[in-house]
Amino acid sequence: MIDHLSVGVSDLVRAKRFYDDVLATIGCTCIFTVDIPGQGVVAHGYGEIGSDHPRFWIGLPERIDASANAKGGTHICFEAKRRADIDAFYAAAMKDGGKDNGKPGLRPHYHANYYGAFAFDPDGNKIEACSHHPEP
Repeated sequence: MIDHLSVGVSDLVRAKRFYDDVLATIGCTCIFTVDIPGQGVVAHGYGEIGSDHPRFWIGLPERIDASANAKGGTHICFEAKRRADIDAFYAAAMKDGGKDNGKPGLRPHYHANYYGAFAFDPDGNKIEACSHHPEP
């Protein structure tokens, strides 16, 4: 249903490094960069490896308020194929300046097979990776 989603970041270089590492764990990569003559790079678009359709964007906003984000602002959940990918997503987030918002694990209060991990990115956006299927 959603074609793409964008979040504002305060430091595009730092955010790209963060999302390059974190999203690689679930099979996604930066597939498009917006470079406006006279302004420079203002956004990066991410999609599944091999895709030409960016579904998640980071970019320089007119204004960012990390304190508002941390109190219930943006929440983005990325679909993962395997629980090991979710574990790697969380580890990459912690390594690259993210903050814990829920270690990887089952969340049976959502449903029996919901496995997820939650983090705040360096700007306070809440990110998650999850899967909905059982694994042996």
